[in-house]
Amino acid sequence: MPEDKDFKPFISAKEFIPEFSLRAIILGAIFGVIFGAASVYLGLKVGLTVSASIPIAVLAISVFKKLGKASILESNIVQTIGSAGESVASGLVFTVPALLFLAGGQAYFHYFQIFVLALAGGILGVLFMIPLRRSLIVKEHGNLPYPEGTACADVLIAGEKGGKLAQKVYYGVGIAFLYKLFMSIFGLWKDVPAYVFSRKSALPNATINGEITPELLGVGYIIGPRIAGIMVAGGVLSWLVLIPLITMLGSGLTTVFPPETTQLISQMSADDIWGHYIRYIGAGAVTFGGLMTLIKTMPTIISAFKDSFKDLKESRGEKAVAKLRTEKDIPLVYVLVGSVALIAFMALIPNIPTNLLSSIMIVIFGFFFVTVSSRIVGLIGSSSNPVSGMTIAALMATSLIFVGIGWTGDVYQPIALVVGSIVCIAAANAGATSQDLKTGYILGATPLKQQLGLIIGVLASTVAIGFTVTLLENTLGIGGAPTAAHPHPLPAPQAMLMATIIKGLLSHNLPWGLVLTGMGISAVMELCEISSLAFAVGAYLPLSSTTPIFIGGIVKWIVDRKNKTKEAESDIGPGALFSSGLIAGGAITGIIIAILIGINAGVGPDGKAISIADKLNTGLVDKMQGYEDIVGLGFFMLLAFILYKFATSKKEEQLLS
Repeated sequence: MPEDKDFKPFISAKEFIPEFSLRAIILGAIFGVIFGAASVYLGLKVGLTVSASIPIAVLAISVFKKLGKASILESNIVQTIGSAGESVASGLVFTVPALLFLAGGQAYFHYFQIFVLALAGGILGVLFMIPLRRSLIVKEHGNLPYPEGTACADVLIAGEKGGKLAQKVYYGVGIAFLYKLFMSIFGLWKDVPAYVFSRKSALPNATINGEITPELLGVGYIIGPRIAGIMVAGGVLSWLVLIPLITMLGSGLTTVFPPETTQLISQMSADDIWGHYIRYIGAGAVTFGGLMTLIKTMPTIISAFKDSFKDLKESRGEKAVAKLRTEKDIPLVYVLVGSVALIAFMALIPNIPTNLLSSIMIVIFGFFFVTVSSRIVGLIGSSSNPVSGMTIAALMATSLIFVGIGWTGDVYQPIALVVGSIVCIAAANAGATSQDLKTGYILGATPLKQQLGLIIGVLASTVAIGFTVTLLENTLGIGGAPTAAHPHPLPAPQAMLMATIIKGLLSHNLPWGLVLTGMGISAVMELCEISSLAFAVGAYLPLSSTTPIFIGGIVKWIVDRKNKTKEAESDIGPGALFSSGLIAGGAITGIIIAILIGINAGVGPDGKAISIADKLNTGLVDKMQGYEDIVGLGFFMLLAFILYKFATSKKEEQLLS
């Protein structure tokens, strides 16, 4: 498609105003660290993240108003650098924690290795996107809306005109912090209200529960009632249908039922049944859903490759002319040299499970899925980007290649994962990079400065991301069954899925009956024209994670009915901004709690070590004599009502009051 000659950016290409300033770089790096850490926590908890560009843009406007007048392009650099943290974190938590569940993988689950993988994937995502910018952002401006990028530009332009955009975000952060402080640190009410049906009831082992945290409520509001409803439906199938069914059918068995080898079903709790059977069904469902999403986008994939290579060919034939400020990218030679150097570094660096073949596969799969990701987010947005489906495809291709050449030993499991993890991080960051470049195109930013900012954002955020992941593993635990040391581990659903796929394909011991059952469930959803991936993720997660997300979706539905709008609330509406604050505040408080758990504060009366978190806990929940579930649910309903009140605030207070 020819370039739109009539398009005029907000800032003219001939106008030079402050953009790549030191204060913008520092503020962007700070936001990248904060939102990167928050995204790590959220991704490990529920297996999804939400775009951070808009709340960062809102906060940048607010902070610059306190520091003194700043240009709109400075605010854009802040959100460009800051958004890199969220995208790198999402790709990392979907894959790298799988090392904990692979043979020999724990030896590589340390800060240095996590930092290197995040850095390599993040920078490759930026570099591979640079030659695609002109084709996807400029030439397809009228066809690819890049929803988050366009909305972010609207936010920055509105902020340039004046308003109170950041107020709702700050309220959300503050309320989430206080709510979680009182609940999870001081222990004033129960954090997971639950009801488990007895084994003698009509629904033996059926479980209804909810992790009543502000971040999950905010996620539900942002993704909306339809997706939230589909996700909780998957949870209902697992915890209120399949687990009771397996309990009833297995209660009379006198021998163990594979893949379990030691425990009878009659002795299993609901959590045991989920761990031994349901998670394989869920893994099959998610795999099928991810691959179906990828297949549906195949025309887009083919189109993106044709357009990208055609544009590269045309650019080589163009005569050298003086470029406008808004047309300058990092030169292609630096992109090629940087990519080769980074891959060579990965192949040679010690204590990283890579070799020459895996490095070549990283380049091939990485460029392929970066192109796919960059095009897809132009149509459906970053939050809906099927990165997990792309990663599953890359992992399956890698594992099958390894099997074909005889690499089936345990030592090859971490190597296969490294390929998938770098591809996943690169694809996730390329999607966010595309949105940022779209914002810059609308505003009249300098692409080269944005691209440098994205690399800085990757460097800054990866320092904190590695620390956050290792902290959460040491204090709360990641994946696996609850233990005395980690009674409430973070589920890490995506990472556990990746580990299941790699182990099953390389060791030939995947329980295919359960996996194919899950695939069949997703096939039924597809035939009913329902999002199989959202349903499958819900089936794979604990019901406690999807229930509060569903309540957030209900609040969104009520708000839309109240406002009598036919279209969903925009990304800069009061409810969406307040929900972004809930997500950021709740996730950051969760990390603070992990730090408090990790700090030793002495020895208790029983002789066991206690943490600062133990000292601060009042133990009030234990004194509620059976009313703790009702009290906890009541406080969560109060939080949902506060969200509703903010979301239905007057229009003049939304943006330009």
